[in-house]
Amino acid sequence: MLEEYSRVYAKIDLDALHGNVENMYKSLPRKTKMLAVVKTDGYGFGAVPISKILQKESYVWGFATATAEEAFDLRDAGITKPILVLGYTFPYAYDRMLKEGIRPSVFRYDMLKQLAERVKKFRAQGMEDLTFKVHIAVDCGMSRIGIRPNQDGVNFVKEAIKSDEIEVEGIFTHFARADEADLSNAHEALKNFSKFVSFVEDENSYEFPIKHCSNSASIIDIPEAHMDMVRCGVTMYGMWPSDEVSKNKIEIKPVLSMYSHISYIKDIPEGTPVSYGGTFVSDRKMRIATIPVGYGDGYPRSLSGGKGFVLIHGEKAVILGRVCMDQFMVDVTDIPNAKEGDEVILIGKSETYFGEGVGDKITVEELGDLSGRFNYEFTCDLNHRVPRIYSYEGKLLRADEVK
Repeated sequence: MLEEYSRVYAKIDLDALHGNVENMYKSLPRKTKMLAVVKTDGYGFGAVPISKILQKESYVWGFATATAEEAFDLRDAGITKPILVLGYTFPYAYDRMLKEGIRPSVFRYDMLKQLAERVKKFRAQGMEDLTFKVHIAVDCGMSRIGIRPNQDGVNFVKEAIKSDEIEVEGIFTHFARADEADLSNAHEALKNFSKFVSFVEDENSYEFPIKHCSNSASIIDIPEAHMDMVRCGVTMYGMWPSDEVSKNKIEIKPVLSMYSHISYIKDIPEGTPVSYGGTFVSDRKMRIATIPVGYGDGYPRSLSGGKGFVLIHGEKAVILGRVCMDQFMVDVTDIPNAKEGDEVILIGKSETYFGEGVGDKITVEELGDLSGRFNYEFTCDLNHRVPRIYSYEGKLLRADEVK
C-alpha cells in the first residue's frame, strides 16, 4: 500500500489521537462533555477520519469547525453529531445549516434577524417545529469576534432568547492567553465571562444549556474553566499549545509522522553551488541526496540554508541551499550507506535502523521552531499533495477506509 506513496506521505496514528482525547477526558468532571475541534481539516490531520473515530464516544458532544463548508464536509461524510461553526457564517450557508442541524456562532444583530427569517421560510413550507440552534460568542479579551460583556451584550442575548425562531443552546468565550505561564489574564477573562453569564441568566430567568470556554491549554491548567463542555484542539493531535503549559498533568503522544524516499544521489566536487541562487557552495567533495518534497507540499522554504534536516538510516542529513517548490537537497556525505530509494523521515522517530544515532527524532515542535512557525501552523500548512495514511487498530488505512 505504501509503495504508491513513495514520494511523500503523512501517517496519522488514530490510536494515539484517541488516547490523547481519553486522557484529556479523564481529567474533566464527569458532567463535562468534549467538543472536538476539527477545523482546518483537523489541523491538517484529516477532519473526516478523526470525526468518524471520535463520533463513537458518548462523551464527545460534537465537533467544531471554523467554516460552514468544513461542517458540510462532515455531514457529507456521515457525521451526525452536533457541529458548531466557531467563526462567522455568511447568509448563503444558513438554509443548509438549518436543515442539517449545524450551529452557528452568533454575535451580530443582523445575523439574528437573518437566521429567524430562514426559520420562518421553512415553517411556511410545513416544517413547524424547526428552530435554529445557536451558540452566542462573547469577547472577553480576544478582540476578534463576539459580543462584549456589557449592556449591549445583555441586550443582544435578550433579543436572541426572546426569538421564537432561535434556540440559544450555548454561550462561550475564547481565551487569548491561556497558554502562558502567567495565567492572570485568562483568570480575569474567566471571571468576566462567568459574571456576565450569571447576570444574563438571572436577568432573563434563563439557563444556558451549554457554557464553554476551555481550550486545550485551559483543559490542562485551568480546571475551574471546564464548565459544561471543553473544546479540545491541539493537544488532541499530540502537540502542546505552547512551551509554557504544564506537561506533567496529561499524557499526550505525537500523532503525525511524515516520510519520503531519496530520489537521486550524486557526488559533487569542492566549489559546487547547490539549489537556487547558489546560496550554498560545497567547501569539499560531498555526496548529496535529493528529496522529492518542497514548499509546494507545505514543507517550509524557511528550512533552507542548513536550518532543517531529515533522518536517513537514523542519522541527521542537513538541508543544503534553498528548499525548492518540489524538491530539496541534503548532505549524506557522512551516511555512506544511503542509497536511492531509501526511506527519509521528515517528521518522526527512526526505528528502522540499528546503528549509531538510533533513536534520533524530528518533532513538529522542532521543525516549527527552526522554520519560524509554531507546531500546528506547520501541520495546517501541509497541503493535499501530501497523502494522509491512517494507522488504526494495527491496520494502515486510506481516509475513506476509516470507519
